[in-house]
Formats: sequence, C-alpha cells, structure tokens
Amino acid sequence: MEKEKKEDSFMMKLSTLIVDKRKGFYLIFILLILYSVFSMNKVKVNNDLTSYLPDTTETRQGLDLMEEQFVTYGTARVMVCNVTFQEAEGLAEEIREMDGVSMLDFEDAPEYYHDCEALLKITFDGTAEDEGSLENLNAVLDALSGYDVYYSSDIGQEERDAGDLNNDMIVILLLAGVVIVAVLLFTSTTYAEIPVFLMTFIVAAILNKGTNYWFGTISFVTDSIAVVLQLALAVDYAIILCHRFMEEHEDKDAREAVIVALSKAIPEISSSSLTTVSGMVAMMFMQFRIGYDMGIVLAKAILMSLFSVFFLMPGLLLTFANAIDHSHHKSFVPNITAVGKFCVHTRFIVPPVLVVLVIAGAVLSGRAHYVYDVNTLESKTMSENKFSVEMVNREFGTVNQLAVIVPGGDYEKEGRVLRELERMPEVQSCMGLANIEAMDGYVLTEQLSPREFSELIDMDVEVANLLYSAYAVDDSNFGAILGGISEYKVPLIDMFLFIYDQKESGSITLEDDLEETLTDAYSQISIAREQLLGERCSRFVLELSVPSEGEETYAVLERIRAVAAKYYDYDDIYLVGNSTSNKDLSDSFSMDNGIITILTALFVMVILLFTFQSAGLPVLLVVTIQGSIWMNFSLPYLTGEVVYFLGYLVVSAIQMGATIDYAIVITSRYMELKAYMPIKKAIVETLNQAFPTIVTSGSMLVAAGFIISNVSTNAVVAAIGLALGRGTLTSIALVLLALPQTLLVGDMIIEKTAFTLKREMAKPLPAGGRIRMTGHIKGYVNGVIEGEFSGVIDGEMGAVVRARDTVEQLREYMEMSDGTPRLEAEEVDSPESAGVQKGAPEAPEKDRGETEGSGAAPGGNGKGEDAEDVEVVENPRNVAMEGAADDSGKKTRKRRRWHKNRKKQKEQEVPEDEER
Repeated sequence: MEKEKKEDSFMMKLSTLIVDKRKGFYLIFILLILYSVFSMNKVKVNNDLTSYLPDTTETRQGLDLMEEQFVTYGTARVMVCNVTFQEAEGLAEEIREMDGVSMLDFEDAPEYYHDCEALLKITFDGTAEDEGSLENLNAVLDALSGYDVYYSSDIGQEERDAGDLNNDMIVILLLAGVVIVAVLLFTSTTYAEIPVFLMTFIVAAILNKGTNYWFGTISFVTDSIAVVLQLALAVDYAIILCHRFMEEHEDKDAREAVIVALSKAIPEISSSSLTTVSGMVAMMFMQFRIGYDMGIVLAKAILMSLFSVFFLMPGLLLTFANAIDHSHHKSFVPNITAVGKFCVHTRFIVPPVLVVLVIAGAVLSGRAHYVYDVNTLESKTMSENKFSVEMVNREFGTVNQLAVIVPGGDYEKEGRVLRELERMPEVQSCMGLANIEAMDGYVLTEQLSPREFSELIDMDVEVANLLYSAYAVDDSNFGAILGGISEYKVPLIDMFLFIYDQKESGSITLEDDLEETLTDAYSQISIAREQLLGERCSRFVLELSVPSEGEETYAVLERIRAVAAKYYDYDDIYLVGNSTSNKDLSDSFSMDNGIITILTALFVMVILLFTFQSAGLPVLLVVTIQGSIWMNFSLPYLTGEVVYFLGYLVVSAIQMGATIDYAIVITSRYMELKAYMPIKKAIVETLNQAFPTIVTSGSMLVAAGFIISNVSTNAVVAAIGLALGRGTLTSIALVLLALPQTLLVGDMIIEKTAFTLKREMAKPLPAGGRIRMTGHIKGYVNGVIEGEFSGVIDGEMGAVVRARDTVEQLREYMEMSDGTPRLEAEEVDSPESAGVQKGAPEAPEKDRGETEGSGAAPGGNGKGEDAEDVEVVENPRNVAMEGAADDSGKKTRKRRRWHKNRKKQKEQEVPEDEER
C-alpha cells in the first residue's frame, strides 16, 4: 500500500509539474516543431526495395558486385504512336545523332514496330543517376513533343516516384483529416475537444516526420504511410486522457481535473501502447530489412504521440477548458444492446463457428497467391508517370532482364556459355563480349593474327606485325615474339583498345581513314567493355520470355545456372535481376512470416498475462485476432486476387499489435462488470460501454487503410492500405460479434487459469442495510467509493470488496418512505481513528455522503476530512455500471443534494463499544 501511495504521489507531482509549467512545455514544443520542419527536407527516401534485401542473398551480393565491377548506362524505352515505319525510321536516325545518345535500337520487326506504334530502345552515355542522363532524356522527349509519346526509363525514376508519392500524401492527409474530424464529431461530447485532438495529432506527426532525419534514409513505403498510421494508431491515447479530464472536471476545477486525469491516464495509456509497440518491434526482426525500417519509424511514431499526449495535451485541455464547458453536445454513438443480446443468445453457436472459421482462414490464407514483384501489382489510380510505363508494357511487353556474372579472363569459355544460353527457348536475347559483332562478322573476343587484323581494318601487314610485337612486349609475352609474331593471335577487343591507347599517348600515328575507323569502333567497344567486362568478372545480359516470378521462372534460373556451372565453379556464379530478387523475397517470406506471427503473439500474450493475470484469457484474445488476420488474407484466395507479400507481413504485425486493444477494452470491462452482475448482463453492458472507444479508433484505422488503397498511385503502398483497412474491419467484426460469446463460454476457463494466489478476488456486498467493514471497498454507497476504508457504511450499496476484506452486517436494508435510502452519521470516540469529524451532520454547507470509520475514498484523504460532494444518479444501481464506463465518456450525471436526516433514531444507534 505504501508503494502504491508513493507511485500515486509521484504521478501527481509529475502531473502537477506538467500542468503548471505548461507554458515552458509550449516553448519546448515550438522549438521541436521548428527543428522538425527544417529536418524534414533532409530526410532521404529510398525507392529501391532491393536495397533492403539481406546481405546473404544472391541478389544483394550480385548487385554489390555489379556496382563495383561494371558501369550500367541509363536506358529508355520510348513508344511513338500513330506513325508510319518510315517516319519512325527518320525519328530514330535523328535521335541517334543527338548529344548524349550512345546507342539506339530500332528494326523492322514486330518487337519494334506494329500497328502504327514504334518502340525506340535508347542507351545514353551516362548512368541512370547522372544529371546529364536526365537532361539528355528530356531532350529526346522534347524532340518528340509533336507526337503521341509514352516512355519507360530508369533515368530519374526515383524522382518521379517521389513526386507521385508527395502528391498522393497531400490528398491522403486531407481525406484522412476530414474522416478524423467527422469521427470525432460523431463520438465526442463537446466541440471544443476536437481542436485539442487535432493540435496534438499534428504536433506528434511533425515531430515524427522531422526526427526521421536521425536515420538518414527511410523507405518510400515507410515515408508514405507512417503519418496516417500514426494518427490512426495513437488516437486512443488522446481520447483516454480527454475522457479522464471530462470525468474529473465534473466535480473539480479545470486545473485540478487535468492534474488528476493525467496522473491516472499516464499508466493506463502507457500499458495500452505496449501491445502496439510490440507489433512494431516484431517487424524489426524481419530478414527483409524494410521491416526494420518500418518498425523503428512506427515505434518512434507511437513514442512521439505519447510524448505529445503527456506533455502538450494537458496544457491544451486547460487552455480550452472554458470552451469545452460551453460546447457540450449529445454523443451520436448509439447503444448496441441488440448486439449484446444477440451475443448472449448465440453464445453456444458462435464459438464453434469461430473455431471453424479460424482453421479455414489459416488454411486458405496459406493457399493464397502471394506475389513479390511490384510490376505484378495494379493500383486503382495511376499517375501520369505510371500510366506512361503501363502503355509501353501493354503494347510491347515487359522486359525480364537477367544478369549472369562469371569470373573474367577466358573469352573462349564465355563464348561457349553464351552459345549454349542462346539455344535455350526461354532466352530471347543474350549479350556478352563473346557474341557482340565488331566488324565483318568478327565478334569482339575473336582472336586474330596480324594478317587477319590487317585485312579487317585495311592496314599494312608489316604495320600490324609491329603493333602485335608491341602488344606482346606490353603483355610480357616474349615467347610470342620468339615463336614468330605472324602466328600470334590477340582478341580483337584487346588489340583495338591497345592501338587506341598508343595513339592517344602519341606513340603511334595512323592515317586519317584508319584513325576515323578506329575512333568509331573505340566508342562502341568502350561502352561494351564498361558494361560487360570488369576487373575480375564478366557479365552476360539476358532477356527472358518467362514471367518475372513463379515456379516456371525459378526453374529457368536454375537451368541457366547449370549451364554456367559447366564452365565455372558454382559458387562463383551470380544471377541478378527482378526474377532473382523475387525468388530471394519468396525464400525469406516464410521465415519472416513465422518471425512476425510468433513474436507478435508472444509479446502480446506476455503483456496480457500480466494485465489480466490469467493464462487462458491471453490465448482466447490472441486466437481471436490471429483468426481475423488469417480470415483477412483468405479473402483474396476466395476472390482470385493476389496478395503482395509485404502487405501481409506489415499488416499482420500492425493488426495484431493495434487491434488487440479492441479485445482488451471489451475484456477488461467485462472482467470488472461481472464481479457484481450476472455475466449475461455484464456482456451486454460491456458492449455498450466499449463500443464508443472501438468505433472511434477502429473507424479511423479502417478509413486510413481504404483511403491509402484508393488514392495512392504506388501499387505497393496501395496494397498495404487495402490489407490494413480490410484487416481492421475483420478484427472489429470478430471482437464485437464473436469475442463476447467466447468470453461467456470460456468464463470457467478464465477463472480456472487465473493466478488466484496473486490476484485479488472480489465478493459483493449486501444490496443494502448497515454493515461494518475493514479493508478496501470499490463501488457506490449513495455514490461511488473506491479506496481504503475502515468504519461503518449506512445506505444502499452496489460495491465489491476483496476476498480478504472483512464485512459485518449490523442492520438489514431499510428505505425511507419516499424510496430514498437514509444516510446517517454515527458518533465515534476518536476522529483520528474513525476518520469522520464530529459534528459532520451539522455541516449544512457541504453535500457529503456520510460514513463512519476511516479509509480512502474519492474526494477524501482517506481520513474522512474535506470530503467532496457525492454525485448520485436517479437510479443508484446504475452508478456502478457508469463508474465502470469511465473510458467511454458517455456518462451524463445528474447532481442533487442528499437531504441529511438530522434526527437520531435510538433503535438504529450502534453501541459505543461497537463503534470503538
């Protein structure tokens, strides 16, 4: 008890500090907002999902190797519509001559021209990240501005995607703001509390978005959904504090009400946030590191929301207290008694059905078609950029490109591998140094003698012999000179590059025609070398005719690897492309799915275990929410839709961590109410009390998900939003329509698995009369009493005490002639021990519920001094129920003064020795 008092004292001191120093906290928040606003623009957004692949995956290792060994030039596929082939040919020639264009492919073939539509495949002389490449791409588009043009390019794609997301978020936030205001108007009881909510939400969102700068770079998925999810997930915390304030403000001034409300709300909100944070933490353990990115940002979002609610909102409540007092309105949230009665009548039907649905959901969700390629997804809305890409892919198909990386240095092996890969029916094209034609049918890696080389470029054979001799010396191959230089053969690409380097250094001089030929050849050869030949590795670029993912595609990848493994060590071969990335994601999905499912359930069960001190209850709640997750992802299987793997992983963690709160609200109310009323009535009243909280938070999360799904032009973000909205709706349905029946039927299991040695059990007091007790009482005696009490209580009662507390009934229950219970004061020997001031009946200026003895009750100091006014409703039996419904904020109490009976009735007096 002393420990509880110390904790209460600490909370009261902390709350007093926060409220009294609110202007100082306002200043702190202003400074933090300024910092966050300036930091927002410094946050880098990563649009490449492959960068979050684990370092152990082949795709990640291959990408790192390619970045180190090769140069990847920027490319574009430009589709020109409504042109003849001759017009398209003329445009192709015009573009070939433009600055920055190193290569353009266009042929009289169906894959380049059909139905008056031409496809130009352009390669620029800079990488996709170069500013120059973007300028050259824009120049090409400007040259084609008079035509109907669509294009797809990796150049500037991140900037275009970021612009689309920013535009999406403006619309999403505006719609979400409208929904939040509408929901608050529907569920609140005063108009003035809405600005308090909005200011708290906005500040928390700004702080979270600005502090993302601490992480340097975040993913585009996290950046696009974090703000909306933060508002939807953290709204409960502000609602709890506001409702506490409204309750305390009924009999306290604004300052004291805020202090008391905050002291009570801090532990309640903190414990409520644990389940949500646990879901975010579980995501951080995913192998696919975007889970860590989303988990840490969303967990920080919850902490920022708590920070704003605890340190900013109390001051706002006090500032707006007068406006809140004068803007009350009726809450439009209806009672759902009919739903409660339905749950009672179906308590033996729904639980078995729920078990069947959970099992079916688990099976069907496992059979759903999960996809891993972003290009497989479709969003309901398209930006201009997305529409352009879609048009190109629709008319000329998507490109499934694959890079095969092997050890370099042996052109003969490379040639044999390329020839074998070209014979595979699934390989549309295959490019490597060993199959690129240079001149007159010779490929770049073909080895030529001095005579063959001289004939190829029309050079004197003696000059060619001298050049070959110089090459042999430079290569330290003196045996070639001794054995006869005429028989010495050198790869064509190496000879071209050697001669060009010697010319540039001034070691040799060539004729004008030969120099022009060499210069033109060098340009093409150097591009090919930089893209396909590294210091240690060679790269082959393949275009496949199979889809970007699926068992067929993965089988083709293994066959390609098997071909290369004939000539190179298996561990030295890397396959890199969209298909390999999808395969790596597919392989990690089952592991990540298991991690999230187990960790979220484990974290939540541990929290519930300490919250309810029952082993069976956490299992019932977790199974209910996990069942809703499985049902959510079984719907796509039944409708024939695909499920994006990331949407499943993210929403599973959020749905378990956030919507479990709905189940906790219902369960905690039910556990309180069933202590002093039949369980059937308790479950009906529980649903009425919990419905406002659930409909407020749940409707916001559902709306947020569906708004993101319908507004976002990014298919990944839209897929996550759809799964989130549908999953939250499923959770709400199960919590309201299946969990109550489960609690009723499983009530015995809950009690049997309770930690009875550690948990306080409650027993009801008599319905009325006069009793003497020592211990802790919770309930009402012509008002609500909760605290430590020792003495005599006289009046009508509807309260519970702990099993260890002692109660002695001194007189049977009697009512006044007008039906009003009498409340008398009894004389005691010692005010200090009894806790009641002598002469209390003669204190007419106060409305006091009078008790005899000592204890702690609301409005008092535990010793009977300075008791506050007692609030009473028309039907005292409803007080307990309304007292348990504190969080719903629906309680409307009518105050009236109890007329004190000043006449002492001798037959009811307690003997003096009993009073002692």
